[in-house]
Parts: sequence; structure tokens; C-alpha cells
Amino acid sequence: MTGAPPLARARLDRAGHRRSDPHWIESVWPSARLLRVDSSVGTALFRDVVTGDAADAAVGAVLSLVLSGTAGVDPASAVFLGVEPDGVAVFAVDGPLPAEPGTRPANLRDVGHRLDDRDAGLLTTALALLNWHARSRFSPATGQPTTVGDAGWSRADASGNQTWPRTDPAMIVLVHDGVAGPEGRCLLGNNATWPKQPGFRRFSCLAGYVEPGESAEAAVTREVEEEVGITLDRIDYVASQSWPFPGSLMLGYTAVADPAQPLKVDPAEITEARWFSRTEIHGLLAGESIDLGTPEEPALMTLPMEVSIAHYLIRTWAGL
Repeated sequence: MTGAPPLARARLDRAGHRRSDPHWIESVWPSARLLRVDSSVGTALFRDVVTGDAADAAVGAVLSLVLSGTAGVDPASAVFLGVEPDGVAVFAVDGPLPAEPGTRPANLRDVGHRLDDRDAGLLTTALALLNWHARSRFSPATGQPTTVGDAGWSRADASGNQTWPRTDPAMIVLVHDGVAGPEGRCLLGNNATWPKQPGFRRFSCLAGYVEPGESAEAAVTREVEEEVGITLDRIDYVASQSWPFPGSLMLGYTAVADPAQPLKVDPAEITEARWFSRTEIHGLLAGESIDLGTPEEPALMTLPMEVSIAHYLIRTWAGL
């Protein structure tokens, strides 16, 4: 698989030096573009692309993010995202989406992989920032209410204690056997906390948060040992992407392990873990089915959503 993970793509100049310049922010506001986001459900408005040319063929973009003017909107309610190549500033505002003919709401989880680089970067940044604001209305140091500063990139309480947007690092790893070709295998698990889908069972990479005082690579080793009870021979960094649900940075790795090791699944974390061949993964990605259930209770295997870095890691390992 070529290119960056779906939510690691952006074309916007973040223009960080402008955030602390209220006069500049005020001067560009009347002509700025506005992205309306409902962060409570992670949605924005889109139009379907009807031309034959996708905006980004690498990810098959078929949707276009809707931006509007700023007329009638209180600038104090908006956060500054950056400046587009044509010099126009872009802001985002949180709230219910308006009804607009020819548009439809969609969730970033569902359509992020179908957006071009510009739209993917805009919506990912807006959601991450707005979700941080929703969680940061009070100072963690004093408990006092906070107000917005730096055009949406900081908050401060009445005593002047400032906080800035937080991103929580998490690792995700595709464990494989290091074997090339169709017989090579990867290890995927079904997470115990995922909502049950009758008739289906989703398998994905192993993942977890990086703990205080821990490196990302150490977290990979620890999480794999905790969740499935095996040791790793080699760990390789692949790529990262934002996961603004509500505010993580996913650090993507592959790791080599010996499939002869017995799997010792922690039932609090993983309901089931299995090794799958590259041939099986190719089939799943091509729309074929693997039934992991019983005749009495079928359970068709599914892979993680296409917008996730887990899907990216699996496709990359599969050579697609």
C-alpha cells in the first residue's frame, strides 16, 4: 500500500504564528471559510463528487467537505485551523449541522478514507481540536472554568493557568511471522470491549496506550505480552495518524514473532486471537468471507474500518 494512512494527510498551512495575533484573526474573519462540525457525533456536511476524477485516486475520494462563509457566526465561537494555498483562512465551529440542499452529514470514521488530502486534514484537525475543548472547560490545576485563547489553541482560567491541546499516544502493532509470500501469517485479535455484532466478528491489530515513563516500543512489547502472551523478535515503526475520537495519536508498528509460541489470551482484553495467512487476508480484502463460527451460530470475520491505521497496517503487510 502506498501513501500515508488516511488520517495522516493534510495540505493546510497551520500558520501557528497567527494564533496569537488577534488583529490578524479579526481582519481575515469576514472572508474566511468556515467548517461546521458536530463534535458530539463526529460529523460534518459533505457533497457527493459526481465527476469521473476522484480528488485523490490513491484513496478513492468520492466526497467533498462543505465549507461556508462566516456571516452571522460569532468569531469567538470558532477555532482557527490555518490558511489554504489561495491565502484564505479556515476556521471551525462546533454545533448542530444546518440543513443545506445537496449535502448530507457523515462521520469521519466512515468516510475519512474517501476524502482527498485537504479535506481529510481539515476535518481531522477540527475534530481533534474541538474534542479537546469539550473536555477542557475546567482547569486541571485549579478546577476553575477556562476560557479560549490563541484563536482556539489554548485555554486559561481566571488565575492565568494555561492548558494546550492534548494528544494521547497509543501504539498499534501488526504482529507477523516474517515469512514472505502467500503463506506468511499475521496475528489478529477480537477485542473484548468492542460492541457485539450478531453474525460478525471483527479482528484487528493489537493496541494500547503508552503508559507514563514508557517508550512506544516498550508499550508494543508489553501490550502484546499482556494481551496474547507471546514475545517479539523485532519491532519496526511504520507510520502514525491522528485518531480524534476523542484525541489520540496512533503510532503504527509491525513486529515479528514465532507462531509456534502458544497464545495465552487475556479474556479481559481479547476474546479470541488467531493467525491468518496472507492468502486469507487478500481474500477478505477482496470481499470473500471467512466463517469463524459454528453451523448453529455463524460469525463472519470482518477487518477494521478503512479509515483506521489498523486497516492500513494490514493492507501494507498484505502488499496491497
